[in-house]
Amino acid sequence: MASSHSSSPVPQSNSSDAFFKKEMDATKRFRPVQSLPDVCPKEPTGDPSNLCDSPSLVVDQQRWTIYHSKVNLPAALNDPRSPRNILHYTNRKSLRERRFMKDARIFVLLKIPLAGLYYTHTINPEQIWNKYLSTAGGKGNRDAASSKLLQEKLSHYLDIVEVNIAHQISLRSEAFFHAMTSQHELQDYLRKTSQAVKLLREKISKIDKVMCEGSLRVLRLSLTRNNCIKAYNKLKLMATVHQTQPTVQLLLSTSEFVGALDLIATTQEVLQQELQGIHSFRHLGSQLCELEKLIDKMMIAEFSTYARNDLNRPLEDDCQILEEERLVSLVFGLLKQRKLNFYEIYGDEMINTAKNIIKQCVVNTVSQIEEIDTEVVVKLADQMRMMNFPQWFDLLKNIFSKFTIFLKRIKATLNTIRSVVFLVLDKNQKNRDLEDTLQKNSAKESLVDTEVAYLTHEGMFISDAFGEGELPAGAADTTSQRNTSPNSEPCSSDSVSEPECTTDSSSSKEQTSSSVTPGGVEMMIGDDMKLTDLELVRLANNIQELLYNASDICHDRSVKFLMARAKDGFLEKLNSNEFVTLSRLMEGFILDTEQICGKKSMSLRGALQSQANRFVNRFHEERKTKLSLLLDNERWKQAEVPAEFQDLVDSVSDGRISLPEKKPAATEERKPAEFLIVEGQKYATVGTVLLLIRIILEYCQCVDNIPSITTDMLTRLSDLLKYFNSRSCQLVLGAGALQVVGLKTITTKNLALSSRCLQLIVHYIPIIRAHFEARLQPKQFSMLRHFDHITKDYHDHIAEISAKLVAIMDSLFDKLLSKYEVKAPVPSACFRNICKQMAKMHEAIYDLLPEEQTQMLFLRINASYKLHLKRQLAHLNVVNDGGPLNGLVTSDVAFYTGNLQALKGLNNLDLNMAEIWEQKR
Repeated sequence: MASSHSSSPVPQSNSSDAFFKKEMDATKRFRPVQSLPDVCPKEPTGDPSNLCDSPSLVVDQQRWTIYHSKVNLPAALNDPRSPRNILHYTNRKSLRERRFMKDARIFVLLKIPLAGLYYTHTINPEQIWNKYLSTAGGKGNRDAASSKLLQEKLSHYLDIVEVNIAHQISLRSEAFFHAMTSQHELQDYLRKTSQAVKLLREKISKIDKVMCEGSLRVLRLSLTRNNCIKAYNKLKLMATVHQTQPTVQLLLSTSEFVGALDLIATTQEVLQQELQGIHSFRHLGSQLCELEKLIDKMMIAEFSTYARNDLNRPLEDDCQILEEERLVSLVFGLLKQRKLNFYEIYGDEMINTAKNIIKQCVVNTVSQIEEIDTEVVVKLADQMRMMNFPQWFDLLKNIFSKFTIFLKRIKATLNTIRSVVFLVLDKNQKNRDLEDTLQKNSAKESLVDTEVAYLTHEGMFISDAFGEGELPAGAADTTSQRNTSPNSEPCSSDSVSEPECTTDSSSSKEQTSSSVTPGGVEMMIGDDMKLTDLELVRLANNIQELLYNASDICHDRSVKFLMARAKDGFLEKLNSNEFVTLSRLMEGFILDTEQICGKKSMSLRGALQSQANRFVNRFHEERKTKLSLLLDNERWKQAEVPAEFQDLVDSVSDGRISLPEKKPAATEERKPAEFLIVEGQKYATVGTVLLLIRIILEYCQCVDNIPSITTDMLTRLSDLLKYFNSRSCQLVLGAGALQVVGLKTITTKNLALSSRCLQLIVHYIPIIRAHFEARLQPKQFSMLRHFDHITKDYHDHIAEISAKLVAIMDSLFDKLLSKYEVKAPVPSACFRNICKQMAKMHEAIYDLLPEEQTQMLFLRINASYKLHLKRQLAHLNVVNDGGPLNGLVTSDVAFYTGNLQALKGLNNLDLNMAEIWEQKR
């Protein structure tokens, strides 16, 4: 029984469970059995390495290949995608080795076959048990009996187990021997089948060598050749990409930013499409991104430098645009990088340049004036205030001239920038139109028929096995575009023998430098300039607004320059000629800037208006004060008319409402005239009125010289005319001249002269009105009513003077005729006295007033005379009855009539003396 125990092949310990579990797990790790590849000689496709090195059951059935190896250790070690693969492999193998060694010790003890070998070591249970008993016996004899009893029990149980095992084997012996017999038959069948398969394979191998091996070798060589071409082109492309950074540096050294950016963009595209996964280029993409950021900073710095150089170059240069090609290249580069706020840099530089222009002009002017000591007077503003008007005016004129050139230069530069923006906008529109056309055409075109090709077991078309040179033209172009980089020219299969193939990136510098001129500027616009129309239009508007800002900047700096000079009241102290000259200069500059920039800037115009208002106030106050002084010193006597005033009046009559230019003194001065001749009429006048006419023309001339003050001047002139009317009325009619000038009395001659002066002013009011009306806006015509009011006031004043003259004679008539008595002698003393006074009156006014006015005045006086005479006759009860009293009165009246009609200009006067006898009804 003991021997049967040692010869039993069945595992007797729990370690057997682990053994069977290990074998089951090992079975799970086996790869599933793959079906045999198709042995038919179909067309090879795909990777040539797979096509050339894959096992063949026909050719390689008796040759050992690497596919017989379970583990390809070099492949595992050289796999770059799993650098820790070998570590995982060794860890897994060491774990299996430890499990195997543990199980091996158990199998050795139990005599279990291990890997096809039987170990000679056997397990002796009695020895193991005796060893156990010897170990346990040391504890005492008391346990020996129990241990022996236990041994007997275990032996008994072992016998029972062996008997049961033998019984079970006897029951299944027939099936066991049947299985052995079937195994021998199966081995015979397999041997015959193996021989048949071997024979078949030998025949197929012969067929393969004769019929298929040559054709497949041609295909393999063709694929190898194409792959070599691809590898060569790929290496060329890698070499070109490798030169990207040096080429970019070279382009940047010549400020070819557009070319550098195009090269970077092309290289990035190649890296993402053609060279993706290349280990040596793993950092090139990030380096190009950093280089692109550096180019952004360089372009901004370059544009700042360009703006500074463009705006600060000497303003005497004739060239309008500085390095136009460089500017266009910079703008394209900035647009390409979406740096749309670059115009702000130009705007900031404009402000600084405008300040420097004024500063430099002041410095240059001060350095030429010997009277200004720059060491004593340090500040430029103080130095400027030490200039007189001609010096300061020349300085301002120089500043305006510089600013005009400055704005023209800015306009030319900004127009160039806007033209670039509009070119990009046009290109976007053309691209959209082209895309729409292509979409319409593609919808109409049918699909191109392709040649049907058979597929190999790897799925490659027959056409892919041939070189590009062997394909049709269309297919060759498509293949070449697929096998070459996007920025390289198509290389045919024959290009392997060529030293190198030209690429666009290698010539990008030459292309950029030759296309930055305005004529070929469209070549610089790439398809990668992703700017929307809204962004481009907004940028163009901002650039145009920058031109407007340039005008505002120049005007603002000019205003500050004017205010700095006006602090000490310098501008308010200018005389009319100086201010008019200044105003004309400023108006000319304002018009020039509006014409250049197309916008009305209000700052300088507002400053001019403010100074003009101050000038108008001062101008008016000076002339009003002057007129007041003249009136206060006027004695109201007829003045001689100098020849210059006659010339002044004549020029007005000719339609020239302006002060004549001063002429050099003639050798023979013309004598002054007694009267002022105005359109054929003689006007006796006083000196104040002559000067008033000149003052009125000064107002009119200021309106011509400074159109912006037309309304103010109209108001001031109206005030001046009203002042003259009211003040002259106070002095003459109100007898104010008695106290002011010291006249003894206001004579009829004073009154007549005052009336004639007023008539002269009234004559010019319509002319003045027409002059202002031509210079007013239609909405301002309502201001002309001032002249209507003034005319009415003057006419009322003239009427009052006439009434005053009549009133003088009326009081005389009342005084004399109230004492009149009808008695001899004839003519009576009363009538002689009346005729005498009438003659004096005529003598006083005849040379001053026109004949018509004299006649009208004497008619009114005669009417007053008749009224008083009639009243006195009624009082005396003298009637027209032909009696003695009636005869005496008739004689006196005849004397009166004869004397009155004998006066000059009154001979035809209808006195109608019969009215003195008419009775009231």
